[in-house]
Amino acid sequence: MRLVVLVLSALLCAPASFALEMTGEWKQGAVLIGQVKPGTVVEYKQRKLQLTTDGKFVIGLGRDAAETAVITTTIKGKVEHHSFAVKARTYDIQRVEGVPQATVEPNPEQDARIAREAALVTSARKVDLPLDAFTQKFEWPLVGPISGVYGSQRVYNGIPKAPHYGVDIAKPVGALVKAPAGGVVTLVHPDMFLSGGTLIIDHGHGLSSTFIHLSKILVNEGDKTEQGQEIALVGKTGRASGPHLHWAMNWFEERVDPQLLVPPQQ
Repeated sequence: MRLVVLVLSALLCAPASFALEMTGEWKQGAVLIGQVKPGTVVEYKQRKLQLTTDGKFVIGLGRDAAETAVITTTIKGKVEHHSFAVKARTYDIQRVEGVPQATVEPNPEQDARIAREAALVTSARKVDLPLDAFTQKFEWPLVGPISGVYGSQRVYNGIPKAPHYGVDIAKPVGALVKAPAGGVVTLVHPDMFLSGGTLIIDHGHGLSSTFIHLSKILVNEGDKTEQGQEIALVGKTGRASGPHLHWAMNWFEERVDPQLLVPPQQ
């Protein structure tokens, strides 16, 4: 009788759904790790998500993510919709006047080059590799003064430019950049028009890191990288006003905030 009472008590106290556990803060720009029972089908924003062997997955929230996120799980024919409130953030908007117009609006030839190079970056960020490096505790690729933050935006001569998607770390040319987590190199380009030396590492399941303005890249496309491995040198290539590392992160097409994945700099 005592055993029956204990079992009934446990069932009454159990949560209504066993289907999903999420780790991370639900706010714009965040990366969240999910856990389900292996064999569960997980969908988010009309995308069926890949799972690790033990049932982990990852999603990313963009800069202007909606106030509600919905994840759908299906296991043994049972469908559940899980809604989460997403916290909005405030971003710094700067208005700058008197900038030479040629630097604000590239010419047609430059626009064509920018489009070709953007297509390479977009393609690299579409991959969905079966890696579990996204579950690692991310580390700073290098430590230094923060000169630019995620989400900020400038309006030049009344023309809004794209928001700043990443974190800028000011360091001298030649400073070593290390992999913040393991992964596979999906793009190496020595000199893009806007971003200069450009490197993308995929951490698995659509989560990737992009490093730009590099003076030298120490890895090749297809290389497997380990957390802490030396991957590049800081530069001021492309449209950079000075030497620094721009570290951006994506979950597929969603731009996420790298600083939300790493501890404060010591």
